[in-house]
Amino acid sequence: MREELKILIKAQYPLIYLVTPEEERAEQAIAELARNDQPQRRVYTWTMTHGLVEYGQPRHVAHHSTVSPQMAIQAAIRDKDPALFIFKDLHPLLSPEVIRWLRDAVVCFKGTQKSIIFMSPVQQVPIELESDVVVLDFPLPTMGELDQVLTEQLVPGLAKPSPEVREKLVKASLGLTRDEAEKVYQKAKAVSGRLTEEELSIIWSEKKQLIRRNGILEFIEEDETIDSVGGLDELKHWLHQRTDAFTERAREYGLPEPKGMLILGVPGCGKSLVAKTTSRLWGMPLLRLDMGRVYDGSTVGRSEANLRSALKTAESIAPAILFIDEMDKAFAGNAGSGDSDGGTSSRIFGSFLTWMQEKNSSVFVMATANRVERLPGEFLRKGRFDEIFFVDLPTKEERQDIFRIHLSKRRCDIERFDVEQLANVCDGFSGAEIEQAIIAAMYEAFAQEREFTQLDIIAASRATMPLSKTMTEQVTALRDWARQRARPAAASVAEYQRLEF
Repeated sequence: MREELKILIKAQYPLIYLVTPEEERAEQAIAELARNDQPQRRVYTWTMTHGLVEYGQPRHVAHHSTVSPQMAIQAAIRDKDPALFIFKDLHPLLSPEVIRWLRDAVVCFKGTQKSIIFMSPVQQVPIELESDVVVLDFPLPTMGELDQVLTEQLVPGLAKPSPEVREKLVKASLGLTRDEAEKVYQKAKAVSGRLTEEELSIIWSEKKQLIRRNGILEFIEEDETIDSVGGLDELKHWLHQRTDAFTERAREYGLPEPKGMLILGVPGCGKSLVAKTTSRLWGMPLLRLDMGRVYDGSTVGRSEANLRSALKTAESIAPAILFIDEMDKAFAGNAGSGDSDGGTSSRIFGSFLTWMQEKNSSVFVMATANRVERLPGEFLRKGRFDEIFFVDLPTKEERQDIFRIHLSKRRCDIERFDVEQLANVCDGFSGAEIEQAIIAAMYEAFAQEREFTQLDIIAASRATMPLSKTMTEQVTALRDWARQRARPAAASVAEYQRLEF
């Protein structure tokens, strides 16, 4: 980005929009570019409180006659020397008069070695200036810059972390601004008086605040492990193989980073649970993207900005898992139904597809879907996801595993239950329906003030009409589609298909 900014300044671009919340760090970068450029440029900053102030000068020497943006732009036009004018938070003041003065500045700046740089944490470019403005995102601190911040916090008398712990502290801080990283290191020192691996939880709490402020992403913490998922051995084997896929060792071996996976299947068969437990298996944060929060009809372009903000936040804390639950509902028909909402759905859909295809960050997209016919074909194209898995209704052996898992969560003496008989009774049940049958049996026994038994579970199961029977046509159609287009999540089915081919 700095190289791009340097080229734009040297090429005399009149208007540059720098999106960043880090004013001080961005100012320093611009001032350094101005000093090293030929000819050297003076740097001025403008705020609505102090007007134009030359960079490095105290604020009491401000030109208060330039507090209004119109007067400040006029002063920039009159200035004869090569200069950069940084305007902070100008977007709320872009009245027709201010926009007109900016367009006049574009004409007057030709051949003058002068540029105006808008600096703001939000991107709002008036349509009148779109052809004249170049928008750049000022990147968050790199590992090298964060390592420097950490060094500054290691005051004499404070135990220095080992190189391995130091790397973990710095990597955990990725996605924070320089000020945020400095504050969280200071917080860790204030809590424990040291900076060690045990202070990583303090850094993660700060990153959770970052995600919470975003409002569209949700930080999910899951206590269950991948062993809590009954069956699906083929899918779990695939995930276990990629446990170290985001390490430098994998890059040195020549492996690319995984892009993502799509899990299709019958509702209630563990698709969402797999996504959540993968976070613990891989040791990566899990971020849930709520597409309902992305769509905002209050202002034109707000929905697209929400999506960009969410994806940018996910990339800033990578490596991370981006979880999109029930993608068939989030993007159903969006590829061609943009007329009813002014094209917002189509633009959101296109932006997300482009990001998935071109992203270079370590963000693994894990999506689930129940109705494959609702998914736009572009999502299913090869290369969009590393693998598409199909989660079918559990087999008899998998139903036994599911019964063992759910009974073990609630009782220690599961030997008194005949899980094979229970699995036979619950033929056609999903994992969620098996769990609910156990819960219903427990309620029945609890109301009678006794311990629940095998017969209670059988009675509750027989009183349940499973989804496989109420929606037989839908389940059959999904199975027919997946047989030739998706990889089975169950090991027994996958082995059978391999022998069949």
